[in-house]
Amino acid sequence: MTTSEEYTAAAGEAAAAGQGDDAGWILDYVTDKGYLEFKLLGKINLPQFEPIDLFGLSVNLSPTKYVVYMWIAAFIVFVMMTLVARSYRKSIVPHGFSNLIEVFILFIRDEVVRPNIGDKADRYMPFLTTIFFFIATCNLLGLVPYGVSSTENISVTAGLAITSFIMIQAAGMRSNGVWGYLKGLVPHGLPVFILPVMIVVEFLGLLTKPFALTVRLFANMTSGKIVILSLIGLIFFFKTIWVAPVSILFTLFIMLLKMFISLLQAYIFTMLSALFIGMAVHQEH
Repeated sequence: MTTSEEYTAAAGEAAAAGQGDDAGWILDYVTDKGYLEFKLLGKINLPQFEPIDLFGLSVNLSPTKYVVYMWIAAFIVFVMMTLVARSYRKSIVPHGFSNLIEVFILFIRDEVVRPNIGDKADRYMPFLTTIFFFIATCNLLGLVPYGVSSTENISVTAGLAITSFIMIQAAGMRSNGVWGYLKGLVPHGLPVFILPVMIVVEFLGLLTKPFALTVRLFANMTSGKIVILSLIGLIFFFKTIWVAPVSILFTLFIMLLKMFISLLQAYIFTMLSALFIGMAVHQEH
């Protein structure tokens, strides 16, 4: 079953249940759940744990469908990179799949990391390439039948953004020292009475970076899924088969576009992370 057929089946079931005239079934489809659902295997319930108390907050560590597909993406990236590393042990010249992966790695190094970070770029290549391949894999899994893009969940994108935020601060402190980095956040030569205001402004500016990374990735991936589901839903909204050819053609077009957007969003997240690391490392610029 293709992904478009899966969406059509979901819309048909919603219409049969009397939900075809509203968007409730769309919201249900993009909502996180504690189970996986497949056409042949049915519903697979995931283990549920009791919430734990962490610094006064109730934290639930039970896996959900987005968490499971995030683990799958991490496993795919791990296996993929392991196979590429082993191929280089046999031959220095890449071939086949390894050659394809090298194209992406060289592009990230030469067009993203080095132009933004400069002479200290190579030490951050492992982190940035991992971020790129992990996000790209998460995004592309949503195009697989019954697959889910973990980046459609804001908690996942927030986790990625927080990880990038920590790396940005660590890079700045490593290059400039802890006090030198913190001092460099505030512009020099300002009157003393303006300093308290500027400290607050610069602190808020630091927080806007992970916020922008979080919302950009989440919004782009979620909007693509909602557009696809909405186009499929037109068939059941108008309740006529004559809408189906146009609806399905537009759905296939959006799915092809989403394949490009999946790679584009991984590139943008990586590029912005590299840019912010470069700004932290080279504060004098």
